[in-house]
Amino acid sequence: MAETLRFALFGNVYQAKKSASFKRLITLLTAHHAELYIDRAFYAYLTQELHLDFHPNGLIDGSDFQADIAISMGGDGTFLAAASRVGNKDIPILGINLGRLGFLADVSPEEIEECIDDIYKHIYKIDERSVIEVRYDGPQLSGYPYALNEVAVLKRDNSSMISIRVEADGEFLATYQADGLIINTPTGSTGYALSVGGPIIVPQSGTFCITPVASHSLNARPITLRDQVTLTLSVESRSHNFLVAIDGRSEACTESTRLTLRRAPYNIKVLQRKNHSFYSTLREKLMWGTDPRE
Repeated sequence: MAETLRFALFGNVYQAKKSASFKRLITLLTAHHAELYIDRAFYAYLTQELHLDFHPNGLIDGSDFQADIAISMGGDGTFLAAASRVGNKDIPILGINLGRLGFLADVSPEEIEECIDDIYKHIYKIDERSVIEVRYDGPQLSGYPYALNEVAVLKRDNSSMISIRVEADGEFLATYQADGLIINTPTGSTGYALSVGGPIIVPQSGTFCITPVASHSLNARPITLRDQVTLTLSVESRSHNFLVAIDGRSEACTESTRLTLRRAPYNIKVLQRKNHSFYSTLREKLMWGTDPRE
């Protein structure tokens, strides 16, 4: 008797042109007699907006669910949102890319059928990704205080820079005069940090990276630290407040707030196809080695 797998499905509700991919996935999972649990908002979108007719085993509200595999359908932003819902449940996440670049969501719509078949044949690999935990010395975050990609400390207005003092394991590292500061995992090195000059970091390197955003000092450069470090950030601002963005989810803080960042006690599991690797993704997405004249 074929095994019964439980899938938790999350998706981007702004992908109307990709309805064929949604329908194909649901049809495939139904053919495998899978148990399908789907995010309530995504289910409403699929049935009411795209008029897909199917009946899942259950709807997901918040983080109250269990599954063998989670599937994210969208871009990397959708994957990050799904990761925040999965949290420390130890559920592998498969990312089907319906967006643009897709470093985390790296399975193309054309690969869906083969990928699902490989899952049932146990032909895949699990990539463990580190997570950053964020804590305050005051009121805690109202949202999910963990980042798979990055934590960004940013100025809140357009008029002036902020001053960010950073300590590593209690020792003073530097004070950055800048528009902001990004602390990212290796996973996040191909995200926001890359756009401001941060290095690409190979997963499982056991590191975090600190990269200033529009630094007002020419000698401020990105620095890579072991991810066993505890970072403490203190911020000064003319407006007496600043923003903290955790994987794109931003909240305002007063400048008296001190932030403590450390590696979270769990990893996020990324389900990847056997023929996919970090290096092949870089070559494909960033077109490394491609001659633009050809």
